[in-house]
Amino acid sequence: MKFHMHKMIRKITLSLGRQVSSMARGATQVRRLLHGGYVRIHPSVQEALVEGRPVVALESTIITHGMAHPLNLSMAREVEEIVRANGAVPATVGILRGQIHVGLTDEELEFLASSKNAVKVSRRDFPFVLSQGLSGGTTVSGTMIVAHKAGIPVFVSGGIGGVHRDGENTLDVSADLTELGRTPVAVVSAGAKSILDIGRTLEYLETQGVCVAAFGESREFPAFFSRQSGFQAPYHVQDEEEAAKLIDSALGLGLGSGVLIAVPCPQERAAQGQVIEEAIQQALSQARSKGITGKDVTPFLLQRLTELTDGKSLDSNLALIQNNARVGSCIAVALSKLQKARRKRSQPGQKDMSAPQPVVIGGINVDFIAKAQNPEILGGGQTNAGRVRRAFGGVGRNLADCLSRLGQAPLLLSAVGKDEHLESVLHYCHHMDMSGVLRLEGESTATYCAVISSAGELSLGLGDMAIHQQITEQYVSQFKEKLCQAPLVCIDGNVPLSTIQYVCQVAREHQLAELPSRLEDAVQAAVALACPLLSHLQCVVVTLGAHGVLLCGRSLAGSISLHPGAHRQAAAARLCAAHYPAIPISREEIVNVSGAGDSLMAGILAGMLAKHDTGTCVRMGLLAASLSLRSYEPISPEISTSSVSQEQVKSRSWPEAKVWKMD
Repeated sequence: MKFHMHKMIRKITLSLGRQVSSMARGATQVRRLLHGGYVRIHPSVQEALVEGRPVVALESTIITHGMAHPLNLSMAREVEEIVRANGAVPATVGILRGQIHVGLTDEELEFLASSKNAVKVSRRDFPFVLSQGLSGGTTVSGTMIVAHKAGIPVFVSGGIGGVHRDGENTLDVSADLTELGRTPVAVVSAGAKSILDIGRTLEYLETQGVCVAAFGESREFPAFFSRQSGFQAPYHVQDEEEAAKLIDSALGLGLGSGVLIAVPCPQERAAQGQVIEEAIQQALSQARSKGITGKDVTPFLLQRLTELTDGKSLDSNLALIQNNARVGSCIAVALSKLQKARRKRSQPGQKDMSAPQPVVIGGINVDFIAKAQNPEILGGGQTNAGRVRRAFGGVGRNLADCLSRLGQAPLLLSAVGKDEHLESVLHYCHHMDMSGVLRLEGESTATYCAVISSAGELSLGLGDMAIHQQITEQYVSQFKEKLCQAPLVCIDGNVPLSTIQYVCQVAREHQLAELPSRLEDAVQAAVALACPLLSHLQCVVVTLGAHGVLLCGRSLAGSISLHPGAHRQAAAARLCAAHYPAIPISREEIVNVSGAGDSLMAGILAGMLAKHDTGTCVRMGLLAASLSLRSYEPISPEISTSSVSQEQVKSRSWPEAKVWKMD
């Protein structure tokens, strides 16, 4: 029987091997940072975030405005070293020439420390500073914003701002307080600066819904230089484990507000409260007489306090910053352990994080998608109006991305260049296991340029993908143990033939579930291709674009089985083809077709790993594909275990699959 094909078949999925159990781990949830070219994440911070290791954010106004050079530089270096020594990765946040940096090199630290024109950057200042290409130090408020968007839950500061003395008349209230009320980051500080009205500051924090807890033996709320403020903190945590539980509860509730952990200055170096208070009053009087107001008040007061106390306030300042870094990094480590333990408990069947993972072998591309504005694309060298977007693709990456969003957390074996694209690729793929991605000096990350029509159809594609040939048999063989333990192996047909042959050999020797995902040049017509393949394979899945999916295989209990374990049972059964119609979607809704096939396959594979029946698996794939068709990105961010699931399949009305005999 001949089948009508709407278009040339682009993907074929082959399933071999034995029945396997579903082994999955939760993908690390990390927020994307800011859109555009405003952000640079230091590689050490990027790798820690990808691997789920504890990271501590650090502010930079203490470098640019808090201390004089070179003391500010030595202090910044020492604080970062304290964070490292306690098991976390430091991420000093600053702005250099209009770009936000999350984590600074030593040269960048020195640049900020010696800068004479650095701006003090809070929430309100970001648009202007970035648009003008300026450099600056981020305040508590500014650092909280960046830390939250980067997925860093713990931030260490010296002390927060607050309600200024006489604030009931001047309305001078630090943006730090409102930021704590609307940004879910834990701030570890020595309370509020003693130059402020601490009683009103605590009242304002209560109004903003901020959970405030003193750290250590006493419930006394610290006053920056001094261990005593005369006010009690609402709550109290004894150590880093209790602090981590508090922060974890706050983040888990999704309240949208921050947590303040107030850490007193070490006893042996704390300044006497009365001495500091007298100096503050004198400095405030001088500030008023000089007409100093607004954000210039704090730097002036801190400088005068250092002078009036013969350096005792500066000594206390250094001590409390170092102590905060130690306590904050210990809290970050404890929080990381707590979150990892909870993820293990939430995933039945997974004993530890080293449990077998699905493996995907294939390419990573940086895609440039040019979509025409008009229905007809003009040739002859003419410029067509349209919109150009950058996205991230590659068949292997797309499959791993979609599987990760569906809770399967595969190991991706791929290759990228150590070039200008590396950082953006790692950042975009935060939620994926990228530990198996080879990073090569002197090589270019694969790029792909697609010109698509206004209807979303591909008109022209150009690819620079030579680096895919570096996904060699020799490199993949380093992960042989992972391959042998994997419940499923997926291969992108763009990798070298020798690599595919090697994986097939390992699959035969160890009876693995092997799934090459793309053999583009081998297809002329679905049935003509499927019949000879089915003498060796469990089934062939053919994508038919708008017409849906054709499943070719052996009938088992009235249905074609995707599961490898059925291969031998159904060997004598008759060959059949089952057609599953696509989810209807209008041309107006289609944004990008480039990732739909990969999303389809990932949805099917996720269903297989969850041991669902064939119809559920295919329809999970169709749900994932429909979401990607509506997304500018190849793999839609809307794909998740809730949007693509057995429950979602059951909640919809589906047309029956039509089955034909193939022999």
